[in-house]
Amino acid sequence: MQSRSVVLSAMRGDKGGQVTVALILLAVVLVPLANTLLPVGHLFHVETFTLSLMGKYLSYAMLALAVDLVWGYLGILSLGHGAFFALGGYAMGMYLMRQIGDRGVYGNPILPDFMVFLNWQELPWFWLGFDQFWFACVMVVLVPGALAYLFGYLAFRSRVSGVYLSIITQALTYALMLAFFRNEMGFGGNNGLTDFKDILGYSLQQDSTRIVLFMATGLMLALSYWVCRTVVASRLGRVALAIRDTESRTRFMGYDVDGIKLWVFVLSAVIAGIAGALYVPQVGIINPGEFAPLNSIEVVVWVALGGRATLFGAIVGALVINYAKSWFTVEFPEVWLFALGGMFVLSTMYFPKGLMGFVSDKLAKVDTPKRRAASDEERDKSKEVTA
Repeated sequence: MQSRSVVLSAMRGDKGGQVTVALILLAVVLVPLANTLLPVGHLFHVETFTLSLMGKYLSYAMLALAVDLVWGYLGILSLGHGAFFALGGYAMGMYLMRQIGDRGVYGNPILPDFMVFLNWQELPWFWLGFDQFWFACVMVVLVPGALAYLFGYLAFRSRVSGVYLSIITQALTYALMLAFFRNEMGFGGNNGLTDFKDILGYSLQQDSTRIVLFMATGLMLALSYWVCRTVVASRLGRVALAIRDTESRTRFMGYDVDGIKLWVFVLSAVIAGIAGALYVPQVGIINPGEFAPLNSIEVVVWVALGGRATLFGAIVGALVINYAKSWFTVEFPEVWLFALGGMFVLSTMYFPKGLMGFVSDKLAKVDTPKRRAASDEERDKSKEVTA
């Protein structure tokens, strides 16, 4: 009963998250309507390019959510979550590449164009099965999850933590970037995978396909948030917070610290992989640059600015900063990095809990007197009934 009341209390107190998810679901409905029903030139008409750009932002928000789950609630500062994002993207990109061209004699697969250019004679074994959408979806979840499990098992069992773990995660994504740059790996080398044509038989150039991808990304973001919020509000989430604050004491109390850290880390990697899979068909390319450690560091900045350990703050931070990046890189391209650094410094100095953490604290201070008055009123009523 006590555990259930704590979960319900946490869900009721998550007003910021409820508002954020409601706005995302509202955008999932209104943005496609603004694209299809309103004529071009209308004040509220949304261009197809803008819709795809918003879909990319939503996939970034999923990645930020995954990072906040392990950093904000488990204390693991991962500087390599871009690796899981890129692996999910490559899994979807391999499926999209297999949809280009007709099948050969007796259904034998035709080699992707970059393999033909490199004089490959047959399709590598790890490309087999990617002509099926369901198989690609399984790989989107399985590959990042398996890598996270193997990495986490070795790291957590060895009691690696703190800055050392952060450095190792950064080394992981850097090593994968160098490996995927090699043409011999069979993933397109420096150019990566691109020039996608269709998905599930529907052209990626059609407005309707882009609308569906945008809606799918928004719904998956809302679902991912619900999953993360459920985990955080559960008994597992409370133990994760204990591990974050006092890992040694939690371990001495008999909890399986390594198992809990591994479980949450794998869940976070799976969310990041799904985000990458939704990102690729909307952007139209996936290359080794997605593994760059700088990308993973930038995600940490999104979470820090939005509000660590709030979940919805990570979403808001990713959306706001990426919109600002798009605007700055068009209007003032030489100023963007300075603007990002300035926002990070100002946030660290004046908003240590991030923008959403600051807003939540202010709302909590305003709401506390009302709750106290309501509880006093309920106590008085109970006394009257007892009397």
